[in-house]
Amino acid sequence: MPPESPSQPTDRLDDDDYPAYTMGRAAEMIGATPGFLRAIGEARLITPLRSEGGHRRYSRYQLRIAARARELVDGGTPVEAACRIVILEDQLEEALRLNEQLRRPAAGRGGTDS
Repeated sequence: MPPESPSQPTDRLDDDDYPAYTMGRAAEMIGATPGFLRAIGEARLITPLRSEGGHRRYSRYQLRIAARARELVDGGTPVEAACRIVILEDQLEEALRLNEQLRRPAAGRGGTDS
């Protein structure tokens, strides 16, 4: 059996964390400006990876986060506050997901609490 080959380029595009988008394309996709992406990067909401040439590259996950921040800013929320809200929303979603995972095995045990 041949050794596993590195992942194909198309496999990486299915990965939500693969930094596939340039700053210009990312800004276009979420209806924002490159300056907005820089601002939320400075606020540490997202940290784009850098290409070998030093250019910012964004993943689909980062674009979803940026799009949510843009919605808040478009509604009048300051950038720093929007970033904090999005961070808290993301943390809450993760906590709820973990809580649900922890509850599943307990419900499946069929034991009693007495």
